[in-house]
Amino acid sequence: MAPTISRAVIPAAGLGSRLLPLTKATPKEMLPVGDMPVIEHTVRELVASGITDITIVVSGGKSLIQEHFRPNPALVERLRADGKTAYAQAVEEVAELARQGHITYLDQHGPYGNGTPVLNAARHFRDEPMLVLWPDDVFVAAVPRAQQLIRAFEATHCPVLALMPMEAADAPRYGVPVVKEDLDNGLLRITGLVEKPKPADAPSAFAAIGGYVITPGIVDELREQTRRWYEHRRGEIYLTDAINAYAAGRAVYGQVISGRWYDTGNPADYLVAQMASALAHPEYGPVLRRLARDLDGELAGGADG
Repeated sequence: MAPTISRAVIPAAGLGSRLLPLTKATPKEMLPVGDMPVIEHTVRELVASGITDITIVVSGGKSLIQEHFRPNPALVERLRADGKTAYAQAVEEVAELARQGHITYLDQHGPYGNGTPVLNAARHFRDEPMLVLWPDDVFVAAVPRAQQLIRAFEATHCPVLALMPMEAADAPRYGVPVVKEDLDNGLLRITGLVEKPKPADAPSAFAAIGGYVITPGIVDELREQTRRWYEHRRGEIYLTDAINAYAAGRAVYGQVISGRWYDTGNPADYLVAQMASALAHPEYGPVLRRLARDLDGELAGGADG
């Protein structure tokens, strides 16, 4: 059966300032995690979940994203002529991924904030629900996160947020949902989000982690935010604000995602994501484990000395 959601937005217009100077010339979305740039993980997740219309919202300096997914027949021909068939197939596979996801690109226009790229893309999607996934998240799961969100939407026909369990001490890093009802299988009815609360003030033990099913009602709230912004020219357009406004009178749900989440938006988490991906690789994992044992031995020897 075809999924009820076929469209998705990847906001990729951010500056990547937390990763400078790595992102001075290279978009953060193009930094590698494993053997592919981080945005390719997101695209693969969407295609694996049945999404056939992906809009990547970009800003200046992001042309490398388009180049990565664009077909390159001359390179493929050269690789095949040199007997490098596996490399040629890998290049063709990325282009085929873009074709399956029907990737299009849209320049971001409007006030600053993470709600603006969603509104930009929504103008092309009519009155359809859509997935919104950030390109600096990597999920490792038996069932892709996007598919888990689609299933939650099919059960509720309401906006859905991706959630993960969190330690109370981590609450100041996240938006924390106010949970009204636990419907089992990780599906929660929520009444809003509290942004970066103190641990003692966190309304639940879950964190919103940047995956959404957005419905036309949320888009309407983004439009209203933007209208008010142009009247006063203050603040930013946040998707969280639109969700909270919508949730004040209508149903919103959270789906606790089954799987492991890696954030690549800051240096420490990016290194963790790289290491986890490498350790899971059948060829690179054993090499890194040997290196870790050797380094541990050297450090222990130095401490003894």
